[in-house]
Order: sequence, then structure tokens, then C-alpha cells
Amino acid sequence: MPLYEEIEIEDMTFDPKTQTYSYPCPCGDKFKISLEDLWDGEDIADCQSCTLFIQVIYEEDNLPKLRTDSDDEDDDDDQDGKEKVDNTQVNKDTEAGDKVTDTMATLSIQA
Repeated sequence: MPLYEEIEIEDMTFDPKTQTYSYPCPCGDKFKISLEDLWDGEDIADCQSCTLFIQVIYEEDNLPKLRTDSDDEDDDDDQDGKEKVDNTQVNKDTEAGDKVTDTMATLSIQA
């Protein structure tokens, strides 16, 4: 395993959506390692396009919290709840608008 370099985790890019750290490889692709691997004590990131590897220097205490599948479901629930609140507000606004229109129509008839 050809070790290209030792890289501090602070020099890597973290993608919170994929929970993956990456670092540019000299071949033009990227070295990648998952947050889960880091939490499991793995410190070698590989490049899928060539044979190089890097060793990631990090302290486990400084790693972001590992997102679980249940966290994803909680996020979906929050989004659904937000949509419901927004729809409720739209419905209330529509009902209020209908009442104003009804009142205006009644006033026009009486005048």
C-alpha cells in the first residue's frame, strides 16, 4: 500500500450529507474516508482512481457526531411537520380572505 502522505483532518473537506471527508489526490480524483470509518478507528483514506493512500491524522474527540438512520427519519419528520404548519397557515389565510370577501359582498348588497 503506497502511502502518499499524512494529512491533518482539518485540511480535508467534510460533506455532512454523505458523512465523508475528502482530500485532492495528485491523479486528479480525491482521497475519501467516511466518518463512520474514522469513528471505527480507521485512518487510511484511499483514492478510487489510483493506488495511492493517505493517513488521516485526527482526534476522535474532535469528530462530528455520526448521523444514524433514525436521525434521517427525524429530519424527514421535521420537514413533514413544517409543511403541515405552512399549509395550516395558508388555510387560515384563505379562510380569512373568504370571510372578508363575504362581508364585502354583504355590504355591497345592503348599500
